Amino acid sequence: MTQQTLGFTLSDWQQAYQQEGLAPAAVLGALRNELSTDDNAWISLASEAQLNEQLAALDERLQQVEGNVASLPLYGVPFAVKDNIDAAGWDTTAACPAFAHQASADATVVARLRAAGAILIGKTNLDQFATGLVGTRSPYGAVSNSFNADYVSGGSSSGSASVVARGLVPFALGTDTAGSGRVPAGFNNIVGLKPTRGWLSNTGLVPACRTLDCISVFALTVADAQAVATIAGGFDPSDAYSRANPCSAPVGLPVRPKLAIPANPEFFDDTQMQTSYEAALEKWRAFGAELVEIDFSPFADLAAQLYQGSWVAERTVAVGEMDPDKMDPVVRGIVDGGHKYSACEAYQAEYIRAELSRQISLILADFDALLVPTSPTIRRISEMAEEPVLYNSQFGTYTNFTNLADLCALALPAGMREDGLPAGVTLIAPAWHDHALAELGKRWQQAQALPLGATGKPCPGAQQTIQVPGSVRVAVVGAHLTGMPLNFQLTSRDAVLVEQTLTCPDYRLYALPGTVPPKPGLARVAQDGAQIIVELWDIPLARFGEFVAEIPPPLGIGNLQLADGRWVKGFICEPAALADARDITAFGGWRAFIASLSAA
Repeated sequence: MTQQTLGFTLSDWQQAYQQEGLAPAAVLGALRNELSTDDNAWISLASEAQLNEQLAALDERLQQVEGNVASLPLYGVPFAVKDNIDAAGWDTTAACPAFAHQASADATVVARLRAAGAILIGKTNLDQFATGLVGTRSPYGAVSNSFNADYVSGGSSSGSASVVARGLVPFALGTDTAGSGRVPAGFNNIVGLKPTRGWLSNTGLVPACRTLDCISVFALTVADAQAVATIAGGFDPSDAYSRANPCSAPVGLPVRPKLAIPANPEFFDDTQMQTSYEAALEKWRAFGAELVEIDFSPFADLAAQLYQGSWVAERTVAVGEMDPDKMDPVVRGIVDGGHKYSACEAYQAEYIRAELSRQISLILADFDALLVPTSPTIRRISEMAEEPVLYNSQFGTYTNFTNLADLCALALPAGMREDGLPAGVTLIAPAWHDHALAELGKRWQQAQALPLGATGKPCPGAQQTIQVPGSVRVAVVGAHLTGMPLNFQLTSRDAVLVEQTLTCPDYRLYALPGTVPPKPGLARVAQDGAQIIVELWDIPLARFGEFVAEIPPPLGIGNLQLADGRWVKGFICEPAALADARDITAFGGWRAFIASLSAA
């Protein structure tokens, strides 16, 4: 993957095409050439012919909108899909070579994304037949964690989470039946959106449990996941389980939401995950949330039904008449277990599901959402060989009940454990509260300003100041510093000074000629960079737009990386303005340079 595209979000791709004039053929051709199926997160990659065919179709779509790139919200954006989702002309394997067949048509969600301009760059590895939460049950190899290769990536959507976390694509489709769209997100420090059942069509999906399956979305940001789901979603008459939103669900939650949390949560002796979750709860309280403990037993009882009862027979039906010798032995053992249940037991399981779901519904009626650890623990790949079923079951403690109870969910990054592995939390709410959860998730993600994926991992023990609720954190480097001429633009908007810190050692600082008052330009460089002193300010979200509107060219607000790995909003400068500027990097910051002028 080129450094130009590493870790791009949707807005980064849109800016690259619309403002920087990059051509999809050149960028995506270079991307395809640098990807390889030696990376076992991939099962297949776009051939040159497949890429060219998509680019030709993209040109046709662009002509239909009279060259208006903005009319195609995913114009030229590469994406990946889990290899149990069909794409026309591509093999669908479900991670079982004996099952592989070439799809004659796109899955509905893939067709909708391509119609919006997206380009399918590859299909990703998974736990075979989407049976597992681990990412190790595949003949194409175990997909390792993107932070530490000794650990699991989570499954079954292991490959999709991995390629997003490593910045190879800005979003990918997974699936979620028992947590497969959330556990890998939590283990790889990204966002996992598990939609309301039926919002995203399952036409073209190899089923795991057809009544429960959801196609899910992985992305670096909640905003990107929400945008992709909105484009891909919608009623599809070709899917018997597709449904339209029957009511007007809230599009937002209160500024200070009331969230249920499990009383006495289980972590299976994983003290690091427990500590991380408790730290996340404190951040939620600082964010303004009211957290109330609830009896979690109905949720746990329902979660147990998915694999300990006759619901497993639905997986048996989905796999059908496969040669047992050509299946992963753990998957085969799970699927074979469905044969021991009778139709009477299946109905009894449905009655239990309905009763527990009703209890859960009544509990959640008093709250805006449920907040849980995405997973209570994580395991090494070597450990999974010792207890493949038990440890998999542990991963599903806070996920297995969700689809059975007809809930939607949003997995969010929540910081790092002491060992450098990610820890995540998940918001869960009733069906059709997807956008309400997304709006809350965006506020949370913006407030935390945590590095995303594996491309911006902070150092263990890095300082993480809690952000003022409802604010945007901005790094200022020049005339907006404390005591400088433009600092009033912050203080008059009730901005709060958080700390003085340093950028990462990849920047150079310039004094821009002819600016009044004098202003610097900060530029990220490929070599010979240095750390530059900055101040971090939290600006109320409602006032952020006013602040940005006052910033004159050639300056603007972009993303800036700090010395401890965090990414925050910060001042950037158009490269063309630096040609005649004085390089003042050696001063280490704007104050020292201004002081030198005064001394002179």
